[in-house]
Amino acid sequence: MKAILTSALGGYIKTADGRIPDTLLEANGLLDTLRSLWKAGSKVMIICGSPDNHDKNDSILSCLRAAFPMSGLSISEILMCDGRNRESVDRLPEMDVLVLAGGHVPTQNAFMKELRLKEKLQAWNGLLLAWSAGSMNCAETVYAGPELPGEAVDPEYQRWISGLGVTQINIFPHFEDLREEMLDGMRLVEDITYSDSFGHEIIALNNGSYILIEDGQEIICGEAYRILDGTLEQICADNQQIVL
Repeated sequence: MKAILTSALGGYIKTADGRIPDTLLEANGLLDTLRSLWKAGSKVMIICGSPDNHDKNDSILSCLRAAFPMSGLSISEILMCDGRNRESVDRLPEMDVLVLAGGHVPTQNAFMKELRLKEKLQAWNGLLLAWSAGSMNCAETVYAGPELPGEAVDPEYQRWISGLGVTQINIFPHFEDLREEMLDGMRLVEDITYSDSFGHEIIALNNGSYILIEDGQEIICGEAYRILDGTLEQICADNQQIVL
């Protein structure tokens, strides 16, 4: 299996009237890399971020159905697996591309466990493409950092949960957008994520940055930071790559 774990994938633009299709992001060679790995006429399955958010799932499916061909990535079939058709995950062996959508990390994680997705991936050898929460849930042990109001102060909220085991890397997406965010009266990065990083390395990616997993290597492409033991260090810049 080859994998591209992104902070953001593109494929749509949000408007006042909803999402409209757009090409995938090209920054740091993301689209070129995808084209090099993409099989013509691919069969594509999308795993939703939330199994019950049918309107959002339908919107993402509609946009990606148009966005892939717009980006030079031909498809023969594309489907969304959510709460209405959980059994469709059994078609994974015939799929060339598996897309893990963004959303709320614990919600998507619970749905993946319902699907037994980790076990199904063991024998699958296609292209895995993920963004945001989907990328985060690819870790063996997922850092599900607080995101919604109340989660940061909830003593029952689980910040570390088991994931798909595609990588050992804990990804923090949308870093340039979130580094000034506040949650439950605390700074999301300095007060929450830094504290959670003691003994845990977290890789923060800007939108347009991604991690390529291929032939046993994990390569960061684009601007990225290491958060570890309460410190922040830039480890890669745009239009650069580093091997982890």
